[in-house]
Amino acid sequence: MPEDRYASLREVMASAGVDAVALVPGSNFRRLFAKNFHINERSLVVVVPKLGAPAAVVPSLEAASFDLVGFEGVVHLWRDHDGPGNAFVALGRDMVCSRVGVEGQYMRVMDQFGLQSAFPGAAFVDLQKVISNTLRLRKTAGEIARLKRAIAISEDALSATLDEVRIGQSEVEIEGILLRNLFSCGAEGLAFEPIVAAADNSYRPHAKARRDYRIKAGDALLLDFGAIHDGYLADITRTVFIEYCPDGARAFYETVRQANRAGRDAARPGVTAHQLDDAVQNILEASPYAEFIRTKTGHGLGLDVHEDPYIMRGNHEVLEPGMVFTVEPGLYDPSGIGVRIEDDVVVTEDGAETLTGFSREIRLVG
Repeated sequence: MPEDRYASLREVMASAGVDAVALVPGSNFRRLFAKNFHINERSLVVVVPKLGAPAAVVPSLEAASFDLVGFEGVVHLWRDHDGPGNAFVALGRDMVCSRVGVEGQYMRVMDQFGLQSAFPGAAFVDLQKVISNTLRLRKTAGEIARLKRAIAISEDALSATLDEVRIGQSEVEIEGILLRNLFSCGAEGLAFEPIVAAADNSYRPHAKARRDYRIKAGDALLLDFGAIHDGYLADITRTVFIEYCPDGARAFYETVRQANRAGRDAARPGVTAHQLDDAVQNILEASPYAEFIRTKTGHGLGLDVHEDPYIMRGNHEVLEPGMVFTVEPGLYDPSGIGVRIEDDVVVTEDGAETLTGFSREIRLVG
């Protein structure tokens, strides 16, 4: 890959006043090098200086895989029986750093200790947000295509799963059906552990599937999940009803659907995350169900299932073309029903495109 792949990182360094940025395996690393590495007990760190070639500390076990990165600098290999200490010291001889930017969300303590041995006396600055936003906030056309494929796989799996739902199944059984369908439809992995929750479990936004509850007629059934395709993650939620929608549940559901539509309609360049969340929350707050609001409107989506921009009041970040995020209003009544409708949205040059297309109409299954 061309050497200028570091240009945006070096702009970050200049504005933050650091001499180098240290990257570890994770979403920023994958975005920069187009390759992912498994996180384990071994340190793998790349240091990109403000000027000159980068350097890396790499376990010998990963040497052949690291060759595929097309790395432009010196690679300091280390073996398990030696430990990474000497490799970090050798890395410190490649460059002089008094201030190093790190990814506070990803950097492990042992990796930072290694960097401290490489650059004694250096200050370490958490640049997680600015690094992530510089590399990943605005998606390219290629990234959008990967997201669309992950979403298509997810929606195919959801359709197949709902066709198999029957009264008497447990949430765990339905979760198993969903997992089978995700992989048979082409998922390369799971964006997160799926949420499959019925009846009184559906009011818990992050519910765990139960073995001891069997779904029955009139239950709400909430499914929140996503497939991975080529590293990019889908995130979709639909709430359906078993055989029939009970009295009162229809208005509850339609309130959430209206809020979802308001959020998707409000998305466009120049609108702030605060304003978009406000458009959604105003619908929910004006309804008879305001006391059942539990969550903000959404979060960014890409190589991570939760990333910037966060769609919530108080976040005055301006939306720009290429930003991808969820719109997922919900209402959660502890008396026995939770409804969430979640879509994935990308801001375009003159508006927004809803990437998810699965029906939001009330659906009866079972």
